[in-house]
Amino acid sequence: MSDGPDLFSASVDVNRFAPLAERMRPRSPDEFVGQAHLLGPGAPLRRLMERKQIVSSLFWGPPGVGKTTLARMLASGVDAELVILSAVSDGIPRIREVVAEAERRRNQYSRRTVLFVDEIHRWAKNVQEQALPHVESGLFVLLGATTENVSFEVRPALVSRCRVFQLQELTLDDIAGALRRALTDEKRGLGKRALTVGDEALALLARGGAGDVRKALGALEMAAGLTPDGGEINVDTAREAVGTGLSRHDKDGDQHFDLLSALQKSCRGSNAQGAIFWAAKLLQTGDVVSLWRRLKVIAVEDVGMAMPEAISIVRACEEGFHSTGMPEGRLFVAHAVVTLATARKSNRAYAAMNAALAALEEHPNAAPPLPLRNAPTELLKELGHGKGYQPPWDFKDHYAPGQVYLPPPLERSVFYRPSKEGYEAEVHERMSHWWREDKASRGE
Repeated sequence: MSDGPDLFSASVDVNRFAPLAERMRPRSPDEFVGQAHLLGPGAPLRRLMERKQIVSSLFWGPPGVGKTTLARMLASGVDAELVILSAVSDGIPRIREVVAEAERRRNQYSRRTVLFVDEIHRWAKNVQEQALPHVESGLFVLLGATTENVSFEVRPALVSRCRVFQLQELTLDDIAGALRRALTDEKRGLGKRALTVGDEALALLARGGAGDVRKALGALEMAAGLTPDGGEINVDTAREAVGTGLSRHDKDGDQHFDLLSALQKSCRGSNAQGAIFWAAKLLQTGDVVSLWRRLKVIAVEDVGMAMPEAISIVRACEEGFHSTGMPEGRLFVAHAVVTLATARKSNRAYAAMNAALAALEEHPNAAPPLPLRNAPTELLKELGHGKGYQPPWDFKDHYAPGQVYLPPPLERSVFYRPSKEGYEAEVHERMSHWWREDKASRGE
């Protein structure tokens, strides 16, 4: 017989084997870290909880900021049966079971059902549509948690029937506060072990969470496991517990595109400091394909004709990166990024393409003028193809004044308007000269 505790005794803490992050899961709004815009005095979610009311809601935010906890907290305040599903594993058959159970619960016991769906963005379109009428009828209240933008990943009809609560990234101070609470809490945390931690080690553990309080609590739990009771978690122990972590990144999610957007807007705004920082973060994620693809886009979209050689520089740096490898490869990234950020900018070529595409929408059947058409046969020559074409080689500066290159409805259209930035200033001067020549040839 074992001398250990009776596992069937009510006095045994059945959660003592759960991870620290699970044991420290907030049980009330006052225990929550961050999200003051939702849980502060008078904030919308706190008011719902205080009034013990519930509405179908979607909780959208980064990992580890409390989406699931908030949903469960909201559901626990009302007299309802909480049913938890995973969008990864539960599909239409399980939805039908939930519907049948909710109907029986409502009809026999006059009791509501709250359906919580984790990672709701992973529900296929047909599964979301299966749940939609029952959310609309009020058969069950839907609570969903997602790290993805609900505008893109959840059906609009479902979003329109839910309140969307967006959770913010946790600050280092938020995470540090959660770690301190775990260190001092004697019932659910590590308080009975009388551990201490210095500010530097605590900051290291908080940073190691990369915005995810669960990850930070996991690192604290590991650090505590490496430290004797009554001891101090020092910097070396904290560093060992955190390990060599990468920034949180999902190349298919919003954060991926947010980083690329931040990089491009920093380059566009000629801010080399921001550009090099976001490039470093993208480089750290390991998704170098997206990084180089976006740098090439910046070279032609934002730098453009102000520095036409920018695209060649970026491609040469990309080739150098791949032939050299890391860690030296980061030098080629830095060279490309700083070149783009500090170059003169012009998006006039990009704007010209957009204007031309807009003109095509209005004139989809516009055909080339006869002088520009090909005339490989005698019949086509008789029909006027190629007639009146003036080869520019026969004219001064290799420019044929008055030659028409656009169809009649668009003959005087101007799509490309060069700026006076960098090389494009020279283009502006040449085109201005050609426009004057064209006007003179028309007697204007």
